[in-house]
Amino acid sequence: MKASSRKAVFRRILRVVLLVLLVVLGYGAYYINSLLPIITGYPAKYLCSAVFVSGREQAEVEAMDLHFSFIQYAKNKVDLKDSSVTSSFLWGKSKAIYRKGFGATLLRGVGEEELRKVKFPEIKLNYNPDTTHWPLGNILPPKGSATDTVQLERIAEKLLDEDGYRGHAFGFMVVHKGVPVVEAYQPQFNEKTRFLSWSMAKSVTNALAGILIKDGKLSLEQPAAIPEWQNDERKKITINDLLQMQSGLNWNEEYGNRSDVTTMLYCESDFARFAYTKLPKYSAGSHWYYSSGSVNVLNYLMRKTIGNDDEYYRLSQERLFNKIGMVNAVFETDGSGSQVGSSYVYATVRDYARFGLLYLNEGKINGEQIFPEGWVKYTTTPASDSKGEYGALFWLNQAKEFPSAPADMYSCNGHDGQQIFVIPSKELVVVLVGYSPKPDHVMKFNELLGDVLKTIQ
Repeated sequence: MKASSRKAVFRRILRVVLLVLLVVLGYGAYYINSLLPIITGYPAKYLCSAVFVSGREQAEVEAMDLHFSFIQYAKNKVDLKDSSVTSSFLWGKSKAIYRKGFGATLLRGVGEEELRKVKFPEIKLNYNPDTTHWPLGNILPPKGSATDTVQLERIAEKLLDEDGYRGHAFGFMVVHKGVPVVEAYQPQFNEKTRFLSWSMAKSVTNALAGILIKDGKLSLEQPAAIPEWQNDERKKITINDLLQMQSGLNWNEEYGNRSDVTTMLYCESDFARFAYTKLPKYSAGSHWYYSSGSVNVLNYLMRKTIGNDDEYYRLSQERLFNKIGMVNAVFETDGSGSQVGSSYVYATVRDYARFGLLYLNEGKINGEQIFPEGWVKYTTTPASDSKGEYGALFWLNQAKEFPSAPADMYSCNGHDGQQIFVIPSKELVVVLVGYSPKPDHVMKFNELLGDVLKTIQ
């Protein structure tokens, strides 16, 4: 081959290589650009809540909760005067703002000035928690002798000081027969620290739905009145289908990449709208699969049913939280103003224990029935396609996922290992909060539950 021919071939090969390289780089840039709202939105929102709702230190949160994947490389600026956090990575940037009553909200498709004009309604509390007896207040009763408290303290030490159950617990509480028998925290936390619920918020949504059903404003079998659903199969979706996560809407709950749930939480302003515009994948009520989107649709429907935002926000505060002593709880909202029923409640360990007690006591507190009689039975009845694993926004142990615990146990489960275990047959509530990401360092919940149950006399 002549030298000129070899040069021509080489130039053609070089052009092809350069073209392939440009395509790869272009796709890489496109892919990274699609992830930037999540890479920057996650730390902005998370850190804003952690600092301004939980009162945590930026460095501590970054070292523990935000030290993973691309998230750990985001640069975060906390503005104490502005009550905001701005996070940046490469050419991406996200900002979250804190507002009293609303918690932290990621700015997506809505202006900061517009959001700051919205004020949370004034909520008056008619008792002082610090001078009120448990469970409504913080004057705790004597521990009694129904449990081996010495062994419980040893379990707490193993859990919190030694990581003996894997995971990384921040706080731990056991309530037996209505009495707190152990309560322990990592040194940087205490009984006043608000902790993120993640998906335990779904069970709070269950309670609010129960209250509205008791009021006669909702019913389980009524179709979800969303105009966009009226001309296709979605018009058959009921309130019950949403509560049991059998709506049939197409949904991807994968947290490891850009999925429906991460797009909703970190790229959208109106979470419910994003979810209810999904097309049907199955007939309503026929398939169970986990969907944070369905829960936010339900919360939107409750807001729409109430028809007044001040009354909507009062529902959770006055009709639930303050009634049962969860006076520290904050139910955060998305950019549209709807409370994020899938993910964003912040409350203390004692608050979460009170919530578990509400269900253990069949919805009664101080002689008042918070939600309908029979609501807990409905809540713990398996969804038809769940194989005994799921009821109405509560997980069930009927399939014995946790062999050491009785089959009647049910629970509120959060993304990073947050748990409220309710065991009626043992009159027991167990609360854990912390950072135990799956699959890296998942906590040995079965072993922990088994050890706790052995302490009951």
